[in-house]
Amino acid sequence: MTGQEIHVRNPRSGLVDYHFTPANQTHIENACHRLRAAQEAWQDNGLENRIATLRAFAKGLTDNRKILVEALVQDTGRLGLSLLEVDSIAPAIERWITIATEATPSTQGTSTALPFISYTIEKRPYALVGVISPWNFPLTLSLIDAIPALLAGAAVILKPSEITPRFAAPLRQIIANIPGLSALLTIVDGDGVTGQALVDQVDVICFTGSVSTGRKVGEQATRNFSVAFLELGGKDPAIVLANADVDRATTAILRGAIINSGQACQSIERIYIAREIYDEFVQKIITKARDIRLNTPNIHSGHLGPIISEQQARIIENQIEDARDKGATIHTGGQLENHGGLWCAPTVITGLTDEMRIMTEETFGPLLPVIAFNTIDDAITMANDSDFGLSASVFAATAAEAIAIGQQIEAGAISINDAALTSLMYEAEKNSFKLSGMGASRMGPSGYTRFFRKQSLMTNQAKVFTMDQFDEINAVTP
Repeated sequence: MTGQEIHVRNPRSGLVDYHFTPANQTHIENACHRLRAAQEAWQDNGLENRIATLRAFAKGLTDNRKILVEALVQDTGRLGLSLLEVDSIAPAIERWITIATEATPSTQGTSTALPFISYTIEKRPYALVGVISPWNFPLTLSLIDAIPALLAGAAVILKPSEITPRFAAPLRQIIANIPGLSALLTIVDGDGVTGQALVDQVDVICFTGSVSTGRKVGEQATRNFSVAFLELGGKDPAIVLANADVDRATTAILRGAIINSGQACQSIERIYIAREIYDEFVQKIITKARDIRLNTPNIHSGHLGPIISEQQARIIENQIEDARDKGATIHTGGQLENHGGLWCAPTVITGLTDEMRIMTEETFGPLLPVIAFNTIDDAITMANDSDFGLSASVFAATAAEAIAIGQQIEAGAISINDAALTSLMYEAEKNSFKLSGMGASRMGPSGYTRFFRKQSLMTNQAKVFTMDQFDEINAVTP
């Protein structure tokens, strides 16, 4: 690790206006050593102490809302979703506290085969959890793993994305002002090299990001015999049956495809429409897409902020060009707009074929490829024809009909007669299918219990077995 300064681009202006030096190997090792030294007391002092500390953290976030939002706006170029990120943390902490309070710390039982042996299963938290978070929702996806890990009794080291690092400074100051919290929660600045060094130091790594990087993280964790929870990419399909409410479907799918300018893993990126309603659907979604306004030049007006990552903007641009060159029809949008930063209007595309990149590669942008299907079986086959399996949506006249189809889709979260509900629904546990992730669900009670190992304490209340009982002379030949 060279410690060479990293230059950060502002997504609204396109200018490099922030610089930082990444943490080096020694810094990370020392930070992890300090965290491990403090973790045992954090665990031993009990859940009530951890709850009080995290409630103080929630208050600190609320009290410093303005400065934290300002930093997130500089990181992401958007206001409304930055406010939502900050305002959602305190309720999330309370939700995790409820889950932790209701969880059973130990269970007891008796062997069915050997009733004189009783057992107690106790939960032991992992000592040190690492979190590597992405740039699309910087605060939310930093704390979605950190908070339940801390409540479980673990210490946490967090590395935000180098694309959106500005929020780390005010967050670090808030943590420093909470008695005892900075000894258990440390933020390190850095890039991929920093993250690689971090993975070698922790017992559990929580990574949110691309499949390619997630594969490297998972392989490195496996070599270390540490645990990896990977939340990776998606290419989410939506299926709309002929009897569905077309107005409802177009409204929900448009939102699910373009919220945060499409920069969400659960964005709808493939739209399969029954041929009987295809023309009506396309016309309605074109009309609604044309009503969407870019959030520039006034940050207080418009629906869509900039594409945060310049590299991602080029991926979006290349997918549009590839589809156009191979015969697709672009009905709306269709190009990046330079307003200092880079914006992309909702881009409705038809005339698609399987060899187009937009049909197989994750987009992470506001592109809406629409494809007709003839039979429900065809729709299910096309929806499942992907390396990804994060989530999906199904629209039909009744929820029961949509659920029956959703059960046949190879994805972890299915929205019924709506789109991208997994981004709003934290209680529903789900697992990623295929290349979209690995490990226990970060949602629901599993999001808390995954930070524990189980230890069984077994007691024999009878005489112990002797070796004479295993003498072959006692063996009876069948």
